[in-house]
Amino acid sequence: MSEKSKFSGCRATGIGSMPGGDAREAAKTVTGSFADGEGLPHLPELPARGPGADMIGRTIGLLVDMYGHVEPSGWRISDRPGRDTRRARSWLGEDLDALEEFTQGYEGPLKVQAVGPWTLAAALERRGGEAALGDSGACRDLAGSLTEGLRNHLADVRRRVPGAQVILQIDEPSLTGVLRGQIRTASGYRTYRAVDRQVVEGTLRDVLAANGDGATVVHTCAPDVPFALLRRAGADGISFDFSLLTEREEEAIGEAVEGGTQLFLGVVPGTDPASDALSDPGGSVMGVRTLWRRLGLNPGTLAESSVITPSCGLAGASPAYARAALAHCARAARSLADNPE
Repeated sequence: MSEKSKFSGCRATGIGSMPGGDAREAAKTVTGSFADGEGLPHLPELPARGPGADMIGRTIGLLVDMYGHVEPSGWRISDRPGRDTRRARSWLGEDLDALEEFTQGYEGPLKVQAVGPWTLAAALERRGGEAALGDSGACRDLAGSLTEGLRNHLADVRRRVPGAQVILQIDEPSLTGVLRGQIRTASGYRTYRAVDRQVVEGTLRDVLAANGDGATVVHTCAPDVPFALLRRAGADGISFDFSLLTEREEEAIGEAVEGGTQLFLGVVPGTDPASDALSDPGGSVMGVRTLWRRLGLNPGTLAESSVITPSCGLAGASPAYARAALAHCARAARSLADNPE
């Protein structure tokens, strides 16, 4: 299977989170928005339900032989599965039940999301209150537990939706901070030491391998995406906020496209905008066309190398806007395919 064929038919998708707390409504929206066979439905996340449905808590619920509970400062490692871990697992089960209901007979790509090892290490506290990031052994244990948990989770998704080609998205919004030594300690007066880039890369490679031969995507909505590192780690796709792209990163974009990496381009606002940002699908991707021309890339590769998405998750949007934004992503992707020049 070639790199690009792993995303065949994927022109638009959501990042992961949706507003509200109704799992069935979210699953119905996500699957219905991409019912034309060109979009990429995904497993919704509903953080508005509270701790355990948030991105960190949800992923803690996937871990094997590691548990967490909520402290005023955030999630902390526990000796045994308590109420918070059980709640996270229960909500994930509810979300999977809803997705299974609305994907009966579905055959095609399906995306699931989890927090990556470095963002998880930066957020999950050890028993003393400091982040796991400050202990290399804790980071290794956490990554190993996550990898095993993802294998189990992906197998469950495949059992529930047997016609799906499951795509794994790893969310790493803290990755740049980890690489630069910008993650603050519990006191807030200092930062954790930057993690060696080879260690970061190797750990990501191991976690992404949890999906076997299936496609993988790394998402970050933070500035300064480490494109080259993510590609070396084995990510088949990279998802990012297009509005944060800098001139310095454009060369990396060109190399990624020429190397067969799929770009998940966050061009649609993730929250209700003051103006009508959804009135012109072609206008939403004008910047992408301009970038392609500036880099001298073949216009014919534009649609096949791109997936159109919101700039980040839609948890902060109104339900009406979230539905409209996903539909707009599909229309914008169609515009890009029909008019690449």
